[in-house]
Amino acid sequence: MPYNEIMARGWESKSVESQIESAESRKPAHRETKLSPENLELSRTRVQHELASSTNPRYQEILRRGLADLEAKIAQLEPAKKAVAASAR
Repeated sequence: MPYNEIMARGWESKSVESQIESAESRKPAHRETKLSPENLELSRTRVQHELASSTNPRYQEILRRGLADLEAKIAQLEPAKKAVAASAR
């Protein structure tokens, strides 16, 4: 392999490496997104609608799992909502 091709491949791999590093540095740090109760309710409604209209069993299972997760998150918020309402009285 000629020297020029070896050098070109070396520069090419460095370029790709720097692009990957640059993209990774722009990613925000992983953090859990806090969704509002309204967003959770909207998401639940959307998932229920998609579940009702889906005919693919695999997709339905994914939707069921997502719906269960949303409902668990909503249930966790319920006690907090009641506590805030009670303290406002």
